[in-house]
Amino acid sequence: MSDAAAPLIRLRDISKSYRRGAQVVPVLTRISFDIAAGEFLALMGPSGSGKSTLLNLIAGIDQPDDGELSIGGIDIASLSEAELADWRARHVGFIFQFYNLMPVLTAFENVELPLLLTHLSRAERRDHVNAALELVNLADRATHYPNELSGGQQQRVAIARALITDPDLIVADEPTGDLDRESAEDILGLMQQLNSSLGTTIIMVTHDARAAGHAHAIRHLEKGELSAKEEKVVQP
Repeated sequence: MSDAAAPLIRLRDISKSYRRGAQVVPVLTRISFDIAAGEFLALMGPSGSGKSTLLNLIAGIDQPDDGELSIGGIDIASLSEAELADWRARHVGFIFQFYNLMPVLTAFENVELPLLLTHLSRAERRDHVNAALELVNLADRATHYPNELSGGQQQRVAIARALITDPDLIVADEPTGDLDRESAEDILGLMQQLNSSLGTTIIMVTHDARAAGHAHAIRHLEKGELSAKEEKVVQP
């Protein structure tokens, strides 16, 4: 996608505000930083600091009011809604706090969903899904429905779904926020493993310092402004 020496993600003077009636509420103010390909970055900050808004901008779910936001050399801030939807489908995988699985679909069918928008044959989709479920150690739960799975298993299905299109970037919004400590450690370990083995760039929003400690680096947001320096994480 981009030159090996260039950052995968480049933000310059990104600002975002929302309207609340007649009032304009600033959420992010002149955010500038780079994220290298293969990075595992944690975004931390108190509630209302703008973490999820920043994640949504990087993921192409929302667009900034001002500034430059390029990913893989593509200025996604300038894309139309249709172009942005196509870009997201090809380049971004999503992991949410509450899994966002379809309750009427099996684990296999939930993971397969993003592939239904591709030109892959049924046999090719099956092979891709089986490989993704194997990767997250859930091959034996392929025919189970979400209500038949534990929280940790549901999040593994969500991770398999995020990986199924081989995205350049995975964004995770509080991915362990609904899990007990043991399941959370399991999921974070899996994310580390996938980051190191597949080289997928991961950006994770979390309020949990323990969770952030699984990333390569941490950036802090406070009242819409980014900390000046990146905090490197020393893995045990």
